[in-house]
Amino acid sequence: MRTDAIVIGSGVNGLVAAAELAGAGWSVTLVEGNDRLGGFIRSEERTLPGYIHDTYSSWHPLFVAGKAYAALGDELHRRGLEFRNADGPVTASVADDGRVVVADRDPEQTAAGFAHPGDRARYLAALRDLQDQAGPVNGLMAAELRSSALLRHGAGLVRGLRRAGTERWLRDMVSSGRSWCRREFTGAEVDHLWIPWLLHAGLAPDHASGGFMLPVMAATTHGAGLPVVVGGAARFVEAFRSLLVERGVEIRTGAPVDRILVQAGRAVGVAAGGETIWANRAVLASVTPTALYGELLPPGAVSHKIARQARQFRYGRGEMQIHVALSAPLGWRDDRLSKIPLTHLSDGSGSTGIACAQAEAGLLPERPTVVVGQQYVLDGSRVPDGRAALWLQLHETPFAPVGDAAGRLTVTDGWTPALAKGYADRVLDRIGQHAPDLTAKVLAVDVITPADLAAANPNAVAGDPYGGSAELDQNFLWRPMPNAASHQTPVAGLWHIGASTHPGAGLGGASGHLVAQILTRPGRVRAGTNAVASVLRRR
Repeated sequence: MRTDAIVIGSGVNGLVAAAELAGAGWSVTLVEGNDRLGGFIRSEERTLPGYIHDTYSSWHPLFVAGKAYAALGDELHRRGLEFRNADGPVTASVADDGRVVVADRDPEQTAAGFAHPGDRARYLAALRDLQDQAGPVNGLMAAELRSSALLRHGAGLVRGLRRAGTERWLRDMVSSGRSWCRREFTGAEVDHLWIPWLLHAGLAPDHASGGFMLPVMAATTHGAGLPVVVGGAARFVEAFRSLLVERGVEIRTGAPVDRILVQAGRAVGVAAGGETIWANRAVLASVTPTALYGELLPPGAVSHKIARQARQFRYGRGEMQIHVALSAPLGWRDDRLSKIPLTHLSDGSGSTGIACAQAEAGLLPERPTVVVGQQYVLDGSRVPDGRAALWLQLHETPFAPVGDAAGRLTVTDGWTPALAKGYADRVLDRIGQHAPDLTAKVLAVDVITPADLAAANPNAVAGDPYGGSAELDQNFLWRPMPNAASHQTPVAGLWHIGASTHPGAGLGGASGHLVAQILTRPGRVRAGTNAVASVLRRR
């Protein structure tokens, strides 16, 4: 079989790339090792009939705010995609002592809840500063950094910020989230509210770049909210499948790629599912660098330096998901939480920093940061009438625990059902401190361990769902690796997309969109086609 482009992997970046290439007139084959499309986008009845749980990811602010949605959104909506979002309170954090900080879609309303007038003004000023530089910042986050785009958008920042502003921006980039909050604010509200969000970017409170990411995350949440897919995340994938089929994309599921074929230094096809598929123009791989350079490419396809850097690529903390079916909505001690889609159980840098340190030391955290999703407050179709459900996410969970920080759970045999239940009970107990009726309302619980994540998706190495650590030395200009930081790999015709590449993890589809746009740029296609034709003639 021969096609213009082969896309390996059907997570959001693979879906976006396949849809956009096909929309530009390319013939495309999408190859997926699992028996379904979507990667970590899935919904199903995991607890009881009538309860639709988003199995893995759930929230789509990066997608609706991104360029892939601008390009494909109308077509997807025509195929049944529908979002529900919050207009008022959207997220909150609750501390062990009961303190609650709430973020509203309205930044002014959010800042009004801060105790210190100076903090209110500084918070709003930080959002305004980011808005004033939205063009260059968004450009850097969505562009090929190892290109003239870096100079273009960087120059835009310098012009807009001048010297002092540019130095402040660079200082924020190398600052941790904890340091940024301490430096900029007198009170604890911003730290308490936004520090737990760093976990969603694969960071910890003391990782560099947190000082840059915190205002970006706050601005994104204020601007885009936390949209969820009506009827469950699987509807997102169904809309994409419909679009791909209409655009003529050949979809191959249950066909893991064994090898990327290289001829005369150029990627010309793949061996997958017992079949050889030839690519006339490009191969796009939404995989980890470990898989791309260590498994899929033949020996000698790249330099020893790149092969070594791929072996050195680091993965982040594991993650756990817990799904809970409830007989009725929770009775939170603070009633405001009953209508908020997503709440973090955290004191801010303090408890989250300790939990991250414990997890990175291989310990089950004693007081984990708990992400409590209540999607049903936005989309009532997910649960039976009068019922409720919880979507719980734990970002500080070791893949291979060596101990329990609380000294209560036995980890000798790894993630056994008993250990999974014991740790889930700890998590539910933490929620119960703030919602005393939880235990009486629990009907069923389903636990997905880091080991389960790794088994479900080969890109979740060691249970890391974010495609590798996002610490500064392995992010932005250096993602995934210093000598292979462009989406265009050293192998001609081979492009690297997905969470392991810039701009990292999330449901935005940015790298898939970026590469599709580069490949279909006028003047680019003909050169690529002629090069491949020359290689194929020599076969």
